[in-house]
Amino acid sequence: MSRCAAVLLASLINPSAFAADDLIDAMDSNRFVSPKEKGKAELVEGKFGKAVRFSFEQGCQNTFFTSRLRGKPEWDRAEGFSFWVKGDGSDSFGGLQLIFDDDYAVRYDLCFPIRSKEWTKITVAWRDLVPVLPGPKAKPLGLPGGNAPSKVSTIWVGKWWYWRDYPAQSFALDEIRLEQKIEQDMKDYQPEGAPLAHFLGKLKAGKPVTVVTVGDSLTDTRHWANREVSWPLLLKKHLEAKYGSKVTILNPAIGGTQLRQNLVLMPRWLAQAREPDLVTFCFGFNDWDSGMRGAQFRQSYEDAVDRVRRATKGKADVLILTTLPAVERWTTMAELAEACRAAAKARNAGLADTERGFREAGKENRERLYVRDRTHLGPLGHELMAKTAAEAIEQSGR
Repeated sequence: MSRCAAVLLASLINPSAFAADDLIDAMDSNRFVSPKEKGKAELVEGKFGKAVRFSFEQGCQNTFFTSRLRGKPEWDRAEGFSFWVKGDGSDSFGGLQLIFDDDYAVRYDLCFPIRSKEWTKITVAWRDLVPVLPGPKAKPLGLPGGNAPSKVSTIWVGKWWYWRDYPAQSFALDEIRLEQKIEQDMKDYQPEGAPLAHFLGKLKAGKPVTVVTVGDSLTDTRHWANREVSWPLLLKKHLEAKYGSKVTILNPAIGGTQLRQNLVLMPRWLAQAREPDLVTFCFGFNDWDSGMRGAQFRQSYEDAVDRVRRATKGKADVLILTTLPAVERWTTMAELAEACRAAAKARNAGLADTERGFREAGKENRERLYVRDRTHLGPLGHELMAKTAAEAIEQSGR
């Protein structure tokens, strides 16, 4: 069906379905500038008329197709936007990035599946987009007190460095348009009782459980300091020994990343574990280096808890591990640890106060908890992390 015929049919059924100013880009022509290498854009047959297919080569880190699509006043009256995607059948994901107000330090990212080879509509509420960098201007998009969608200055297609996974892939996009009304899950999934009661209950019943450990290089088992021993695997062994449950660990942690960046990538691990029993978060060092401070870190963690609960319909419990000190930053990042405590309390999430545990265990000799770089965890540090997390599960589950 041609685009004109489709629009005419829709307008006959619902005259308000397709307002002329709702269309952001029909994608009937290619308005995206291709990168100098590792990427190619071409016109193909679309869902309606033509579409643009974006092809990426292996190792396409920081490879973007840029455009001059800009926000307009009517964007502020919409609840979000939508687009059609036709993937290559792979388990990989595509990425969109919106730049706000011509400020490249204020970026909003989206991760979407490209597995289906059929045209699939993706609908995105403004609040679904994650501001991936800290800073006073990096506020939620389209929410009260946040940034106005009308000031979005460009839309890019591609992946930034923090994705880590950059396979060869291709997908076609068609008809990007505003959505005036989006059905959003506004239910409050915050537990009324103990925040980890669901998870602890399954453990005590001897049922199998799945734990997703989201984090940076303190959790990433690909980091050299964690290859022989890691706190997620120690936690698994402890829980299995104590409760007799089968514990499956899914570890999507990526060294060098920040909390908000990993919120963008949630769809990747949700594709592997749609209803995990527990999701843990452990961040802070890289966030601090990038300028993240207490108040914004608390807001980011509250957002993290909310996103996990919405995505799993409240079936996943959430455990926050407080930001760890380093030998040379023994008290420097204390406000981030305090923000973790405040966020856990505000959202009734589980809290493992690992910062407090390290400060106590390192009173006489803090270096014994770390490896030679005095930042990443040594065997004793990993053991303390796992022990503190296990105790928090017991305490926050009853």
